[in-house]
This record gives sequence, structure tokens and C-alpha cells, in this order.
Amino acid sequence: MDSKDALIVFEGARIRRKWHDNQWYFSVVDIVGILTDSSIPKRYWSDLKIKLGEEGLELYDIIVQLKLPSADGKNYNTDCSNIESLFRIIQSSPSHPKIK
Repeated sequence: MDSKDALIVFEGARIRRKWHDNQWYFSVVDIVGILTDSSIPKRYWSDLKIKLGEEGLELYDIIVQLKLPSADGKNYNTDCSNIESLFRIIQSSPSHPKIK
């Protein structure tokens, strides 16, 4: 894959992604940040993972850790999900203005 394919822009926000197992996987933190307008999307995702786990959503079945570039230019393990699983996470998330 060409490196330019690893980043997309949605509504002016950058979404990191990686080709894995013959499909795109997207950074869940990036998606959560866009949908919730959270100033600390990493913390929001951490809290949401706990809540979703308590509600019975088995996140280990739909989340994979992939190395993605961070703002400091280094690659870190990041929670990622494919499109189908992202929809499951969004549907299970609390209501937010952008989550309908």
C-alpha cells in the first residue's frame, strides 16, 4: 500500500487507517473523536470501552491492535476496527449529536 492511503480526511479531521486482513481498519480513537467532538477522545474511548463491556459487547472480538503513526511520528499500537465493527460500536454508543 502507498503511504498516502494510510490517512483519510473526513469533515476536516484526520482518520488513521491500515490495510489488514484484506480490508481497511480504522483508528477507533479517531472515529470517536469525530463523532463525539471530545477534547480527549482517547479518554472518551477508554471510558466507552468499559461501558460497552458492561453492556455485553465483546470488544476483543471486534477490535485489533495495529501500529499506526502518532503525532510524534512514531508508531504505536492503536485500537482499530473494520467498517462493520465500527458500526456496531457506534450503534452501541450513547447518543451524541453526530451519532444518529
